[in-house]
Order: sequence, then structure tokens, then C-alpha cells
Amino acid sequence: MTIKYLLDNHFKVVTYKKGEVIYEPDAHPRAVYFIKSGKVKMVTVNNEGKEFIQGIFKTNEYFGEPALLLDKPYLAYTIATQDSEIIPVGKTDFFKLLEDRSDFSMKLIKTLSNRLFYKAMMLEELANEQAEHRVRTLITYLLKEVESGQELKVTRQQLADMSGLRVETVIRVVKKLSDQNEFKLHRGKIIKL
Repeated sequence: MTIKYLLDNHFKVVTYKKGEVIYEPDAHPRAVYFIKSGKVKMVTVNNEGKEFIQGIFKTNEYFGEPALLLDKPYLAYTIATQDSEIIPVGKTDFFKLLEDRSDFSMKLIKTLSNRLFYKAMMLEELANEQAEHRVRTLITYLLKEVESGQELKVTRQQLADMSGLRVETVIRVVKKLSDQNEFKLHRGKIIKL
């Protein structure tokens, strides 16, 4: 609904190729980015070059709003993980959207609350739990968005990057959890029961 509103109001669509950076850490926020099509990951990178995925955003979702709302620099990279069409909405227009569309304002509050809950959950997992518990909690959380019998659209590498584990550890744990009938594995893909 928001994408249609933006298109109807002649907001410009910008195309990003797979692998292209949309914004970098420390950049001053210029817009909130609405995804018309495609997928984007938000990552932080440590000194050794290891990525930690902060979030994955797909068609009809948006990102970049916390930095814009707080007028603080971005903390992570956002990178298109597939060719994407994105509608950047500048600060003035974004605040007008919040004022004019109470349905969008409520959706924004829910979105921010969900992201805060996810980050708090993952912080607790990273601080306190063993690999199996981390992966189980992460997959359980991600599967809430998936219908029974459908595939979780996250790679094992992405699970590793989201959980702070090595991909080999994630593969071993995913196999073990599948053997315990927590979900089904089909050709390496996680399927919700």
C-alpha cells in the first residue's frame, strides 16, 4: 500500500544492482528507503572483514528510518543482495507521510518494535547461549513469517552471519535440529512443518 502511494505521488525509483552499496556507516542519513522489488541486507563488518547481518529487507519493506528519525549517522552498510528497485524518501517527505497517513505511522511503530525485539533477542543469544540454542532461536523466530510447508528464504551463510557462528557450525546444528523434527530439510533448504 505504501509503495503504491509513493508511486502514485511520483516518487523516483532508483535501481541498484546486486552487490551495490546503498549507504555506508557514518554517512549522514538522507532518506528512508522503500523496496519496490528486490532484497537488501544491513551488515556491520569487524576488523577481520567478517560480516554480521543486522537485518534483511525485501519487497514492500523499508529501512534507514532510525538514523533519519534521530538525525544520527548510519551504523551499518546496506547492500543489495539482488537487483533491486528502491524508492528513497527524503526527511521532509517522510515526516509528511507520517503526518498524513496514520495507518503508516502505526505500521512504523510496529516495525520498529519488532526490530527492537529481534535485536534484544539476538543480543541475549549472543551473550549467553550455545550454538544450538542460538540457531534454534533464530530459525524459530524467522519461521514465524513463513507458512507451513514453505521454505525459509535465508541461506546457511546468512544464518551464520546473523548468529555470529561459522557456517560449518550452522550446517551441523541445522542438520541436528532437522533430525529432531523441528523443521524439514530438503536439498539444504529449511521447510516449516
